[in-house]
Amino acid sequence: MLEVKGLSAGYHHLQILHELDLEVHEGEIVALVGANGAGKTTTLKTLSGLVRPTAGSITFGGDQAVGVRPSELVARGLVQVPEGRALFGPLTVEENLRMGLWTRRKEARASADLEEVFELFPILLERRKQLAETLSGGQQQMLAIGRALMTRPKLLMLDEPSTGLSPKLTWTVLDAVKTIRDRGVAVLLVEQNAAQALNLADRAYVLESGSIVLSGTGKELATDERVRKAYLGL
Repeated sequence: MLEVKGLSAGYHHLQILHELDLEVHEGEIVALVGANGAGKTTTLKTLSGLVRPTAGSITFGGDQAVGVRPSELVARGLVQVPEGRALFGPLTVEENLRMGLWTRRKEARASADLEEVFELFPILLERRKQLAETLSGGQQQMLAIGRALMTRPKLLMLDEPSTGLSPKLTWTVLDAVKTIRDRGVAVLLVEQNAAQALNLADRAYVLESGSIVLSGTGKELATDERVRKAYLGL
């Protein structure tokens, strides 16, 4: 579904990513773990078309994605939930969800898609008329994910979805990620809690200073001594 080869990118004259190779296949969760400043968010922004790569290729669904407008990538099914959620605070929960329909204005499945989001996150149904800015942090994260799901993504990219959440809400959100995968949406997950990310992921990559240094299944990396010492505190 997603194939990245030799990807390099950065900001102005500062190179952040160095010849990344990674893949995401249909029906899997892939985690990208690494320390703060390793280049995880830059990777997602580059895949989303927000940062122009200086070298390498990005293929999504068999088509070249480099140089494609972010809005077109969303329409194709490559959707990112950014760190910080970027909700429309003065709008209600339902209005925020319906904003996810803008790439599919010619389709008429809004009610069914809303029902699927409310099934995944029942609290959003209870709060559907509440302003987004008045929700708790966990509820806002659920809303951000729900809005992305309204675009009917093929690949959902999540940037630090557990930031600022309690352990209980973190597990609620990450359990929802598994359900999303089981519904047929591939997931590329950047998560600050490496242990949780690796436990959740089918496969994972370790990013250090903008380069992939390790890759394997989530279970393999969770038991790798280098990963355990550097990221799991073991």
